[in-house]
Amino acid sequence: MTQEEIENWRSRLLACIKDALPGALRTITWLLALTVPISFVVFLLKVSGILAIVAGLLEPGFALLGLPGESAIVFATAALVNIYSCIAVIETLGLTGRTVTILALMCLIAHNLPVESAVQKKTGSPLWIMVTLRLVVSFAGAAALNRLLPADSLQLTVGNTVQATVLGFWAQFGQWARGISWLCVQIILIVTVLMILQRILEQFGITRMLSNLLKYPLMVLGIPQQAAFLWIVANTLGLAYGSGVMIDHVERGKLSRQNAAILNQHIAISHSLLEDTLLFVAIGVSAWWITVPRVILAGIVVWLWRLMAWYNKHKKGRAIEAAKT
Repeated sequence: MTQEEIENWRSRLLACIKDALPGALRTITWLLALTVPISFVVFLLKVSGILAIVAGLLEPGFALLGLPGESAIVFATAALVNIYSCIAVIETLGLTGRTVTILALMCLIAHNLPVESAVQKKTGSPLWIMVTLRLVVSFAGAAALNRLLPADSLQLTVGNTVQATVLGFWAQFGQWARGISWLCVQIILIVTVLMILQRILEQFGITRMLSNLLKYPLMVLGIPQQAAFLWIVANTLGLAYGSGVMIDHVERGKLSRQNAAILNQHIAISHSLLEDTLLFVAIGVSAWWITVPRVILAGIVVWLWRLMAWYNKHKKGRAIEAAKT
């Protein structure tokens, strides 16, 4: 490689970094402004004893999934906000082990529902169907994982909760501050690196190359080859961040409404396989248990949807033929 080629690569990489940093800064600012207050509110609920009361009321329902009552707070936070905020709640509550693994799967399937479902509505899928689908599949996945995961002794770190009560409010506040500070550092690093990586993948044509390589494997999951590139977008940027690209493809006719509907069925259950997965891996969750089940569940949903569409089409065709006779 000549010196000129090296300089060209260097300038392109620097351009990617320069282009990514402003967007990364805006995203980080928004996420921190959301995550820190939510985490502090949950901390106050915990030290005041309100969380224990709520958990006690919810525990019977979540116990069916092998989860303690506090899990409802985590899931509700994820469903209404995002993964970053629900991880902040997990850190505040001190949940570990298989409890966090099951919760992670639920939250990865059904998170940020108001924003992401609105994005999918824009590309042709009714909002209420997307919300219902993600909630139902999240609970179904949790039930299945509860049966598959081996039992352990770390479902809830009760010792930490007792210690926090004995230490008093300011000692508990210190523990929360240290935990949330480390989480903020993780958010800053992960978002920055991912935004730069996404620009590099686009700049050097790697995204489109991956799209061609994944074309046939994705067809096994029921995804049409025209949607392969958007699958890459949804799994590198996520639904919220990648919404502009997806909406643009549909509006310009590069992806039909029918194929967009098929894609939406899949990415509603399984998207952002890189970023969101790494966030949970960073707190100790196994990538296997929160990645493979999502892909399998998404594939099942897509093929069931396609089977129903095929049946309805043929049923309608038979009805028309019967009317003619």
